[in-house]
Amino acid sequence: MGKIKTLTSLKSLISKLKRQGKKIVFTNGCFDLIHPGHIKIFKEAKKKGDILVVGINSDSSIKQIKPQGRPVQDEGARTKILEAIETIDFVTVFNERTPYNLINAIKPDILVKGDDWGKKEIIGADLVKKVYRIKLYPGHSTTNIIKKIKKSD
Repeated sequence: MGKIKTLTSLKSLISKLKRQGKKIVFTNGCFDLIHPGHIKIFKEAKKKGDILVVGINSDSSIKQIKPQGRPVQDEGARTKILEAIETIDFVTVFNERTPYNLINAIKPDILVKGDDWGKKEIIGADLVKKVYRIKLYPGHSTTNIIKKIKKSD
């Protein structure tokens, strides 16, 4: 059983896991270039519950919200990378600009984001029992990595 799930199969799995008393944690992002900040969020998120679900923006949704040239890696590559991270239980792709509909569909107990998001900015906070903001590592961002690569060309 792989970690990459469609919304339909994920909803069924989450429903079953909740009936077993499992606490579901959700986080999301583009995860274009995985860096230590992402790994920290995944590790901290996993500590908040039993099952960690990671939603990633599809290529088309990233093109709507990020600068030209993004994503650097397509969603197939990004999902495979996330699938290899031990603390992540399931990965699913969403096509909208925000994960609101995905969060509403799977109804996790807990939502985790980096502390660069203000409490009122966190999409789906109204749909979960608890929201945690994880302190980020300063200077670690995909944007900074891309800038550094462009400078070295």
